[in-house]
Amino acid sequence: MEGLQGSILQLWEKYSQSVLGLGRRIIIAVLIIITGRIVIFVARRLIRRAVTGKFHIDDTFTTILKRVIEYGVLIICIIMILDIFGVNTASLIAILGAAGIAVGFALRDTLSNIAAGIIILFLRPFKKGEFIECGSVIGTVEEIGLFSAILKTSDGIYISAPNSSLWGTPLKNYSRNPQQRMDITVSISYLDSIDTAFGVLREIIDQEKRFLKEPAPQVMVQSLGESGIGITLRAWVSSDAYWDTYRAQMKNVKEKIQEAGLTIAFPRRMIHLAKDSPGSTGTLGTPLDNK
Repeated sequence: MEGLQGSILQLWEKYSQSVLGLGRRIIIAVLIIITGRIVIFVARRLIRRAVTGKFHIDDTFTTILKRVIEYGVLIICIIMILDIFGVNTASLIAILGAAGIAVGFALRDTLSNIAAGIIILFLRPFKKGEFIECGSVIGTVEEIGLFSAILKTSDGIYISAPNSSLWGTPLKNYSRNPQQRMDITVSISYLDSIDTAFGVLREIIDQEKRFLKEPAPQVMVQSLGESGIGITLRAWVSSDAYWDTYRAQMKNVKEKIQEAGLTIAFPRRMIHLAKDSPGSTGTLGTPLDNK
């Protein structure tokens, strides 16, 4: 028994410094991990308060920000722990940097989508639930991610658009402004009275409660076309009621114009047939038979 105790004491005297050093490193590593978790927890709390407070940060942006903070704190903690255990972190960082450059060149299109996604989330040219048009893409925004945005068309088609295509092209946001202008043009015959058409459209304006009083609705001659006179009803409506009002008034204008005895003009073409003269040639260059 005394021999065993003596062996243990000899081992302790020989390796005590190494064991204490390893224990100290493990304790510091555990403290680093605990500190990192506290930092992540506090960051989540601050982001949650920013969302529910006066800043009104977009949900998608907060999700991405949380992930960035979590991964960033995790990487810093790992580097600090490796440094404590004697790993050459400078070389590791250099290797990671070189690998990052190589990956960046290989995934430059993907990285451009990520950069565009971050810019979109910061500048917010559109957000979830808004109806947009960008190039050939048109629909309601369902989701905004780091790589792409998900849209749904009015006929229920799923669209996944890369963020770079939405940021690098002029974009129309039909939902951003609270009011939109509506133009409804009807073409009447040149034989009809313009004043009568004006009266019909002004009566429609008076009856439609969804038209805004300011800016005031207008009725005007829009064009003098080949087949008829273009009369335009111009009014402002709230964005939420735009399409319902537009569809209803397109039908209403057509019916009211016809009830007033006016003619809705349609394109016409007059064709004159010239009689062939003696000596003219046919399609193959031979004289026509005048018999």
